[in-house]
Amino acid sequence: MAAAAAAVDREADRLTELDSAIGDADHGANLKRGFAAVTTALEKEPPTTPGAVLTVAGRQLISTVGGASGPLYGTLLRRTGKALGDAERVSRAALAEALTAGVAAVAQLGGAQVGDKTMLDALVPAAEGLATSFAAAREAAEAGALGTVPLRARKGRASYLGERSVGHQDPGATSSALLMAALAEVAA
Repeated sequence: MAAAAAAVDREADRLTELDSAIGDADHGANLKRGFAAVTTALEKEPPTTPGAVLTVAGRQLISTVGGASGPLYGTLLRRTGKALGDAERVSRAALAEALTAGVAAVAQLGGAQVGDKTMLDALVPAAEGLATSFAAAREAAEAGALGTVPLRARKGRASYLGERSVGHQDPGATSSALLMAALAEVAA
């Protein structure tokens, strides 16, 4: 989570810039605030299992990140953490399975699917790639985020722009790719 918070902090301006083109120009700032709160919460009372870390992080994001990102990322982390359970050590395969459950919960909450120009365009291929390797998850998420550029948004604030959303990279998919890159970096 510390690597994810550092990545969000480093890229917050870029995320906000992406969001200014097709959203409400607060994605980077909101995530930066949320992940700073996650870092503080984890330092204050360090959880003892990977599942508990994700659950605490998800709760913090829900309570501190505005807009749709807080509930969506919070749900992703909480459901992934819940799927990991109380295991003290987690294999990559178990994490891939848990992440798939978390991604499914995000899809259900947001009513979106791959191709709607959302975070799912990065998260679904990342979860699939994680079954192979951490690097494959990172690469799949990055490709998924880049793949949102030619799409027309069908969900979220960007959907209000219709055809004008085409040609812009989705900020949620981009931040999802950042989180997968942080995971791959730590795993390496």
